Amino acid sequence: MSEAEERKGRRWWRPELGLALVVLALGVFVVVGTLDVAAAASQLGLGPRFFPMLVGGSMILIGLLYVADVLRGGRGDPEESEDIDVDAPADWRSVGLVSGVFLAFAALLNVLGWVIGASLLFFGLSVALGAEHKARAAVIAVVLGVTTYLVFVKGLGVTLPAGPLGGVI
Repeated sequence: MSEAEERKGRRWWRPELGLALVVLALGVFVVVGTLDVAAAASQLGLGPRFFPMLVGGSMILIGLLYVADVLRGGRGDPEESEDIDVDAPADWRSVGLVSGVFLAFAALLNVLGWVIGASLLFFGLSVALGAEHKARAAVIAVVLGVTTYLVFVKGLGVTLPAGPLGGVI
């Protein structure tokens, strides 16, 4: 096989196609995983399957459209319009902090409950990503933690760990 034929044969496989296939596969994974969820609909008529199916279906649609675009010759735009320095080194400290916050959240969720755990998650992420006003970040984190708990537990009927606040909310 000549070098020109080899390049032509590899031309159909590009990183954009890999990303498109990953998005498509994740969408299928979410939809298939959601099919096992069995719970009654909430008072709003939406059950715990609604949002995962919506997200999974959207990912499948986007993945299919992206695959079709790439196979027709579409290419990702270079990051020249972004306000970033592509030659700057990775910020491994922030990556480590964000990873640590997520791991701590996963480890402590059942002990602390959703409201406390999610509030600490949101606050920890905002601080790790450079929040300047920590008091404001803390207030917003608590509001987000309580709001998401109420939406999922009271609005959608999803059971989330209550932790020490069980019976209070």
